[in-house]
Formats: sequence, structure tokens, C-alpha cells
Amino acid sequence: MPELIPPDPRVHRSFLAAMAEFQAEGGGAPLDDSETGHAIRAHAARWADPAEFARYLRQLEEDAQERSPRPKVRVPQTTRWWVDRDEYLGRISIRHRLTAGLREFGGHIGYDIRPSARQRGHGTAMLAAVLPVARSLGIDQALLTCDEDNLASRRVIEANGGVLEGKSGGKVRYWIPTS
Repeated sequence: MPELIPPDPRVHRSFLAAMAEFQAEGGGAPLDDSETGHAIRAHAARWADPAEFARYLRQLEEDAQERSPRPKVRVPQTTRWWVDRDEYLGRISIRHRLTAGLREFGGHIGYDIRPSARQRGHGTAMLAAVLPVARSLGIDQALLTCDEDNLASRRVIEANGGVLEGKSGGKVRYWIPTS
């Protein structure tokens, strides 16, 4: 049964396979602004090395700390992985607060399901599992955004109680209570 966990080296092999799937569909391309896309561009060339993968996992852990160094446009974020035993299925990140840019595009929570695991309810279950984590970070209402034509993501958000606030610039904005 899938579960939400902190990033863990035990899924290293499956994680690499998942990243290859994302890359095969264009993940990591210059215009891919997703967390997974950023990670592919920054780390994919080194992930196969277990020591480099361990460094990447430490970086994810540090990203959740308020005092960790980061570009000004980034805020602390907690990352969790959705796994079934040793099989990496996806990732979800909770941004601890919103900047002006995140209020428009991005919101509090962003997620990706690996291509071979889509259309099986993982996104819905993963989002439901992370809402208490967001609540523990002091987020009462989480903002989520997605492309207006991303019907799968819209269904995931709506299945978790997302209330449509509006549309802007090809994006839709939803608010979800975390309790």
C-alpha cells in the first residue's frame, strides 16, 4: 500500500527510473518549470552515484529549514515522496509560505506522479495524505494552482475539497482546507 515518506535512499533505483520517464516526456526541458523539472536540470547527471544521491536527499531536507540558503524567490518547502515499498511513485512539496509570485502561480503545494503510475488514484491519495503535514506547518488553507487544461490535476484537487477561486493567465487557483 502506498505511503507518504521523507525522501529515502531505499528507492534510489526506482527514483532513477521515474526521472527517466519524466525526461522521456520532456521533463527537465528549459521551459519545464515544475519542481521535478528543476531537479532534473540541476541533478540528473549525478543522481546515479549513491553519494551524490545522498547529497541531493540532504538538500531536500535542508530546503525545509528556514535558515537554509536559497535564492530570494524560493521559500522553505517540505518534500515528501509517495512510494509503494521500494517503488517511487511521485513527489509532493509544501511551500511554507506564499510569495507574490506563488500567489499567482504555484501556490503552497506542488506535486508530480511518475508517468507509469498515473491514472491510478495516486495523486488524489498523495494530496490527501500531505494535507495534515501542511496543517502542522501552520497552513490552514492551502493554495494550489494548475494549468487550466490539466483536467487530471483539477480532478485531484477537487477530490480533496479544492474550491475554485478563479482563473488567470491559463492557470486555475484552488483553496483546500488542511483539516
